[in-house]
Amino acid sequence: MNLKDHIRAVPDFPKPGILFYDISTLLQHADAWAATVDMLADLIMPYKPERLIGIESRGFLVAAPLALRLGTGFSMLRKKDKLPGPTISYTYDLEYGSDTIEIQADALAKGQKVVLLDDLLATGGTAAAAVELLRGVGADVVASAYIIELNFLNGRDRLDVPAHSLIGYDE
Repeated sequence: MNLKDHIRAVPDFPKPGILFYDISTLLQHADAWAATVDMLADLIMPYKPERLIGIESRGFLVAAPLALRLGTGFSMLRKKDKLPGPTISYTYDLEYGSDTIEIQADALAKGQKVVLLDDLLATGGTAAAAVELLRGVGADVVASAYIIELNFLNGRDRLDVPAHSLIGYDE
């Protein structure tokens, strides 16, 4: 199955000059979504993760069903002040300004093997920050995986963990 057939490209979203790759059309097609989950499972199963980590918010859509499929737990990385209870934060620089992501302080055990998941890898800034946050709480980040990768932005170059993607766009 060609997953690109189920991805909608939306020009000038969220701002002019940006071509947004929308996975909502993939999610609406049951066979394509099932194939996506199966392909991601095949990619990350060899890492034997104990927990899958989803980056807010579309990463939740990827990680949660995959965790169920692999029989692992699932934990969320969210923007600041979105998780209940004590949290651990990591602030990182963006092109213009900064952002903060958090994980619940009791979400992971020290040394736990985790795989980071999101729908799309672009510049790699958020993924790299997520890896640093996860390491900061003692996790062993063994890999990352994405449905889509914007190859021309070289996001994987910012990661020091294996990065896997199902679909690549070169422009």
